Amino acid sequence: MAQLWGGRFTKETDKLVYNFNASISFDQKFLKEDIEGSSAHVVMLAKQGILTAEEKIEILNGLDSIRKDVEEGRLKITDEYEDVHSFVEANLIDRIGDTGKKLHTGRSRNDQVALDMKLYTRNQIDEMDGLVKQLLETILKIMEENTETYMPGFTHLQKAQPITLAHHLGAYFEMFRRDRSRLSDIRNRMNTCPLGSGALAGTTYPLDRDYTAELLKFENGPTLNSIDGVSDRDYLIEFLSAMATIMMHLSRFSEEVIIWNSNEYQFVDIDDAYSTGSSIMPQKKNPDIAELVRGKTGRVYGALISLLTTMKGLPLAYNKDMQEDKELTFDAIDTTKGCLALFTGMLATIKFNKKNMETSARNGFTNATDAADYLVKHGVPFRDAHGIVGQLVLYCIDKGISLDEMTLEEYKNISPVFENDIYEAISMKTCVEKRVTVGAPGPEAMHDVIGRYKQYLQ
Repeated sequence: MAQLWGGRFTKETDKLVYNFNASISFDQKFLKEDIEGSSAHVVMLAKQGILTAEEKIEILNGLDSIRKDVEEGRLKITDEYEDVHSFVEANLIDRIGDTGKKLHTGRSRNDQVALDMKLYTRNQIDEMDGLVKQLLETILKIMEENTETYMPGFTHLQKAQPITLAHHLGAYFEMFRRDRSRLSDIRNRMNTCPLGSGALAGTTYPLDRDYTAELLKFENGPTLNSIDGVSDRDYLIEFLSAMATIMMHLSRFSEEVIIWNSNEYQFVDIDDAYSTGSSIMPQKKNPDIAELVRGKTGRVYGALISLLTTMKGLPLAYNKDMQEDKELTFDAIDTTKGCLALFTGMLATIKFNKKNMETSARNGFTNATDAADYLVKHGVPFRDAHGIVGQLVLYCIDKGISLDEMTLEEYKNISPVFENDIYEAISMKTCVEKRVTVGAPGPEAMHDVIGRYKQYLQ
């Protein structure tokens, strides 16, 4: 068993205990970050005269050779090592001898693992930001192509007022734009370097923590309290919370795609590459990707709740419980990234059935509010207009027709105020185009917003 401790112990760790305690099965993800952090630590130690220039070069070359051998398959990370840190150090000593034993000077595994997790998380935030940006670019492309694609807007899942597909998707653009902002905030807030905190109380070695932070591109410098430096997992809780919110947004969007894909709606055709069939019903084309995204959302929620629960009762400083931050965070990251990539691919290849969307809006009395507004503009108090249009809707339901299909005589039988211009007033085009306030679905407002979105993505 390759461990970084054991001098005060008189017997070997029980194998079950060792396996239960070990983290090599999952923290090997940190290899790149562990070597990056160790290399910066060595450069700093040499700068401070704690290592010689020769020792620095020897250790750096040894670390680089380990990284290359693992990446190229010549060296395997096995479970004989307790964690990735002991793997790196043991292999370094095997390669360069006693000089390798100086690698750990002035640091603890506590600040080492805190550093690795921060470096890894920072990289993952950058990757996730790129995936969210790709999704935003896909949404924006669809918006640009559908500023005059009319569809019903909904409240309570009931048809409410006519909007455009561009306007509807713009709501998701806003959601995912906020997600990017959250990721940026988290990255900035977490960007302090814990290396040099030691086990919890710093070290007597004359470390230059500002220099280490600079080497590792921690723009906010070193952590200012060594206890917090090794025991802080706030940034992971924030990151998990941001991922949970991203997944919530993806799930809402997926739910709509699933509904729109149903025979009852037929608003969209999902590309065959992102659909599956049934083992027994040959006619089926199922929206499995959207359903899996919706389903996996709970998995990411679970990771957030799990870490919050783990951290809630921990005294300062480091406790082994904190090892539980890794597997669930890794899984949440992989899940969220996978869902973002697949959803973006599905959305980019979806075909929108524009005719069905507009017909649904027309047949769902989404222009009823505009009929009431028509009456108001002709001197009828709104409360009375509301009642009159309610009677119109009841009449249409009884006749099985839409407001557009009523004759002028039928209109006048309910209210003599109606004239021939009612048809233009309640057309889908008029209903949408006259909504021109910022954030509304009118083409003028939408083109302005699309321009702002383009500028934002650039």
